[in-house]
Amino acid sequence: MYQVVIMYGDNEPWWFFENWQTDITEEYTFSDLTAAEQFYENKWLELSPRFSHLKSHPNYQAAFWNESDERWCEECDDYLQQYTGLALLKDYNAIVEKSSSKLCQTINGEGKLRVCKRKVAN
Repeated sequence: MYQVVIMYGDNEPWWFFENWQTDITEEYTFSDLTAAEQFYENKWLELSPRFSHLKSHPNYQAAFWNESDERWCEECDDYLQQYTGLALLKDYNAIVEKSSSKLCQTINGEGKLRVCKRKVAN
């Protein structure tokens, strides 16, 4: 089964840190890749106008963010960027298929990326 998931939290969708699935806010299930790809691209087009920054990977993973959307992390003693992630997965794992769509190869500004140093160090 294929899943298209929307996540919200401290991490871009390709990190898959422990308990990453708790960041899922929406999930859609598909039995075939073609339907999942089409849905992913439609969601990408729906989400992208809402954010000033995005980074997409060719294997159907994208992070969208606005620099003003951050949260205070007590453990890090710093503000962390909050991301809306969009990913097409197979059985909750990254897929190896790569999109030929230009949507999936876009970067429109890195901004100041901040991740929890405690998570990265693990």
